[in-house]
Amino acid sequence: MEETLGRKDRIIMKLLHYFITERNYNPILLQGVDNEIWLENMDDQYKIIRIVSNHIHNDEQLNFDSFKTSRIVRKIKKKTFSFKMNVLSIYIDLGDNAHLDNIKSMDCMYLYDEQDIKNYSFIDHVFPDIKDKLKFTEKGLQLFIKITNDINSKNKTEAEKMEEVFKKKKPVITTILIVLNLLIFFGGNILGIYEELLNKYCIYGPFIRDYQEYYRLVTGVFLHGNFAHLLINCYSLYIIGSQLESFLGKKKYLIIYLFAGIIGSLTSITFGEYASVGASGAIFGLLGSLLYFGYHYRVYLGNAMKSQIIPLLILNLIAGFMIPGIDYFGHIGGLIGGTLITVALGIKYKSTQFEKINGWIVTILFTLFMIYMGILLPR
Repeated sequence: MEETLGRKDRIIMKLLHYFITERNYNPILLQGVDNEIWLENMDDQYKIIRIVSNHIHNDEQLNFDSFKTSRIVRKIKKKTFSFKMNVLSIYIDLGDNAHLDNIKSMDCMYLYDEQDIKNYSFIDHVFPDIKDKLKFTEKGLQLFIKITNDINSKNKTEAEKMEEVFKKKKPVITTILIVLNLLIFFGGNILGIYEELLNKYCIYGPFIRDYQEYYRLVTGVFLHGNFAHLLINCYSLYIIGSQLESFLGKKKYLIIYLFAGIIGSLTSITFGEYASVGASGAIFGLLGSLLYFGYHYRVYLGNAMKSQIIPLLILNLIAGFMIPGIDYFGHIGGLIGGTLITVALGIKYKSTQFEKINGWIVTILFTLFMIYMGILLPR
């Protein structure tokens, strides 16, 4: 039974079992890479782990392997928007003339078997339980079956999580917000009271500060200056909001929308001089939230972030500065507010409790600062 697994297969399967089931690493599919297994976890200290099974005879082959790895890692960094990417290469078959000490671009280990881990003290700081987790009572076919079943179970669980996050859901809240904006605009115009609504409910600093009309911070988000303004915002809300509501869920999505709208209003009355209306601040908040979500799931959304999310954000910011009459202060405030509240609320399966607590602290402090600047600071 023991002969069913060779030395290489045994150590590779044990390593895969540890990194996938214990450390939440996921395999990376790479074209043109043979006899290597690449694993990624963007939330661990080593974002990339390579398990190299082909025989490397000497330093020349080892240096070429390091060069090839660096090129692939650069591509992964661009795709995942990572500035720094620590890589651990685990070699299973090294010749006597191959010296890992010469490799400076990444951390390296040579494991003839799992007992060799004791030769690399730096691993204890990153993976303190790896020595114990590589010990199995099963041998041969039983070891193969156990490891295979555990990895398959873990992969199934992770696939179910991704299915839950990325499965397309009906944009109920987005639809309600769009309908509400349309009803207010067309209903007000049909009844001939829309100008009165603009005067009474727009975002206007002096009335908010002097007459405590704080409701304007919210009501102004649901008003629009003209039909073109309404059409652009409703279209943007449909495109961006539908995705974000599906990713984050209805409750978080609505909180982000309203909070970003309020922070956009506070920023507008703090730095702007005129009355303003529109959902643009809230929509920019959704963009910031989508960017934060995309960063956490950048392995899955890296291409979309580069080709859609970031260009859309940049173009809208530039348009805010270049086109007269646009309240770009509200845009920037909404962007910041939407991002901060998303950090506080957290991204499912990604955010830690520590990150969420820090997010709430920063969000509350920023909100208090904007309230002071926009409302309480004497003019």
